Amino acid sequence: MAEVHVIGQIMGATGFSESSLFCKWGVHTGAAWKLLSGVREGQTQVDTPQVGDMAYWSHPIDLHFATKGLQGWPRLHLQVWSQDGFGRCQLAGYGFCHVPSSPGSHQLHCPTWRPLGPWREQLARAFVGGGPQLLHGDAVYSGADRYRLRTAAGGLVHLELGLLLRHFDRYGVQC
Repeated sequence: MAEVHVIGQIMGATGFSESSLFCKWGVHTGAAWKLLSGVREGQTQVDTPQVGDMAYWSHPIDLHFATKGLQGWPRLHLQVWSQDGFGRCQLAGYGFCHVPSSPGSHQLHCPTWRPLGPWREQLARAFVGGGPQLLHGDAVYSGADRYRLRTAAGGLVHLELGLLLRHFDRYGVQC
């Protein structure tokens, strides 16, 4: 079987109007992919930017996959949350990006968005927090459902990923 090793980190986020941010992340793959080592999901710590607007997480990612085919290439899904002074959390943005398919070092900048509710929910979000969230997380990367939503742009999540590919040449894939 061909193998993909993803090593890197979620560096942080910029461009969010909220402070005290953290990120929940996960990896989705197709049925032909098997996780050999690493964890499929995780969460960073909360960071409040002191200088500038960059929230630094430097959260490690180390995944090792085996695959029988290229369909269902891994993609990272991200949820950025903010935490207020009372410990309440509210959604700041959803995003996803495909893991690069070429070996080497890559810097990714993943844009995020959040759903908008009616004006009453937006007003309530401004004063008491909360706000609309997706019922099904796969709507983040399925275009048919996502384009029916009213959304607001969030910030960017910055990632550094290194990829190692092994045995792809045995299956006719040039690396």
